[in-house]
Amino acid sequence: MDDYDKQIDQLDVLGSTQTVIKQALTKLGYPTEMYELLSEPLRMLTVRIPIRMDDGSTKIFTGYRAQHNDSVGPTKGGVRFHPDVTEREVKALSIWMSLKSGIVDLPYGGGKGGIVCDPREMSFRELERLSRGYVRAISQVVGPTKDIPAPDVFTNSQIMAWMLDEYSKIREFDSPNFITGKPLVLGGSHGRESATARGVTICINEACKKAGIELTDARVVIQGFGNAGSFLAKFLHDAGAKIVGIGDAYGALYEPDGLDVDYLLDRRDSFGTVTKLFKNTITNEELLELDCDILVPAAIENQITKENADQIKASIIVEAANGPTTMEATDILAERGVLLVPDVLASSGGVTVSYFEWVQNNQGYYWTDDEVERKLEVMIKGAFNNIYQLSKSRKVNMRLAAYMIGVRKMAEASRFRGWV
Repeated sequence: MDDYDKQIDQLDVLGSTQTVIKQALTKLGYPTEMYELLSEPLRMLTVRIPIRMDDGSTKIFTGYRAQHNDSVGPTKGGVRFHPDVTEREVKALSIWMSLKSGIVDLPYGGGKGGIVCDPREMSFRELERLSRGYVRAISQVVGPTKDIPAPDVFTNSQIMAWMLDEYSKIREFDSPNFITGKPLVLGGSHGRESATARGVTICINEACKKAGIELTDARVVIQGFGNAGSFLAKFLHDAGAKIVGIGDAYGALYEPDGLDVDYLLDRRDSFGTVTKLFKNTITNEELLELDCDILVPAAIENQITKENADQIKASIIVEAANGPTTMEATDILAERGVLLVPDVLASSGGVTVSYFEWVQNNQGYYWTDDEVERKLEVMIKGAFNNIYQLSKSRKVNMRLAAYMIGVRKMAEASRFRGWV
């Protein structure tokens, strides 16, 4: 272990991502120089965005845009609005987007953006000004053949619409395919809003087949009730699974006989919270350790660690969130025989349907909801089985297998270009 490896904090998402990248490249036989190229984004932009607030004051926001690797094609990735956004997190997320694109064989590298803010404390018009200000700040480094933004945490199709409108004023000939996750009337795609959850559902179905578990009547716990978690709860509930626990930022609900998912969906607010309406709640820590067949972390990073990995009772863990399980916890779960479907595979439905949207914008021809679902299922099933077979043949866990497949395409493209 060299000095750099010793400095990596297991709970640091960028550090742990770099470690697995290094392991994957070593397994594939690439030289150290390839790791040096792929361990950090090629470009990292930090911007300051002055916004006039509703009370007449001016507030300065910090924003980021990372472009990990564009050897395969333009970079692609969401923009999140969150008070805890950091430069290191955005870098890690851009690497994950590269991996996701490689896993489902898209002609993209990874990108990611974020603004340090709390949209829950901002008005509609303040959010519009911030969205437009961010686009003005990054307009010279993005575009349909350079870097394509999309929704992420606390952003949605309305925010994408504002960003599209602002960009179209600056570069009229590049819209609408400069951004994905748009409303349908502005060139969005059917199935985009539910794409991440749809991809997770496909992975759960495939994992159940491998583990010999019937999805009908399987007991499922979902941590996180935002866009991905809420759609996922609905899809699994409709498929006959029993949703015994859900969690949000304020706590969690548990009902061994199954929660009333439709009631919870009707009561959740726009930020995906519902537990404040109930008295008998449990903590998110307790939620993760409930007796269940399938556990889906769909909230934030570092929820399953070496401290609680031994207490996880699920047979299958499918990561709908980015980085919910630390490296040490991954090893512990693998030793216990838990089938863990990693985030870079499970949550790749979003970037896949974003790709579909970009293709439809380029063609000027739009697909039906059924066409999008069929194409998504083919791609996610293929990616799942490729990773599962590699994990068995190389005797590595699913996360390392996913990284090996995800990193190979951009490593080969970088090699052919003569970069390494």
